[in-house]
Parts: sequence; C-alpha cells; structure tokens
Amino acid sequence: QVQLVESGGGLVQPGGSLRLSCTTSGATFSGYAMNWFRQAPGKARELVAGITAVLLTKNYADSVKGRFTIYRDNAKNTVYLQMNSLKPEDTAVYYCNARNIYNMSDYWGQGTQVTVSS
Repeated sequence: QVQLVESGGGLVQPGGSLRLSCTTSGATFSGYAMNWFRQAPGKARELVAGITAVLLTKNYADSVKGRFTIYRDNAKNTVYLQMNSLKPEDTAVYYCNARNIYNMSDYWGQGTQVTVSS
C-alpha cells in the first residue's frame, strides 16, 4: 500500500517562505513521478509543480515559476516544494501526488494547509 505523508504547511506572511515535504512508503520511490497540487476554497485542484522519475525533469505552473522549486531525494523517499516570495493567492491546501510510471496509478497525500496572510 503506497502512502504519502505531507508536512511543512502553516501560516506565513506575504513574501515569506515555506518548504513542504512529502515522504512516501510502500513503494519504490524511483518508479514514481512526483507532483504537488493545490486547491483553494471554491476552486479546482491545480498542478503546481512536477518532477519526473528518471530524468528529473521539472515543470511548474506559470503562477509559481521563479518562486517555487520542486526537488526529490530518492534516498529519503521524499519530494520537496520550496516556496519563496509567497503571495496571498498561494493560500490553499497542498497535496502531494505520486504517479507510477509503469501503470499510471495515482496516489495522494492527505494535504497540508498553506495560508499566506499578514
């Protein structure tokens, strides 16, 4: 059973930084592309950033380019999202997603709240 556990959310002032972590268990981490999604109240869930399993190619939503960085540590089965220059519009529940590169199965974490407010 693949499990994802997120941590690192919280309340931060505009312009501040947070680092989210997502640790997986029950799977061979290197066989999964990892993504961060977010969902704000009343809005659809959106892809924020992703990193592929083998080539470690990264992609970002236009709204976070230059401010957020995704990276992974396969030895620790963990993916991170470094968020800098946070804005109130970044406020959302952030979800970690793991996609199996062989069968495309998706797994989700429970979500972690990020609130950007003064």
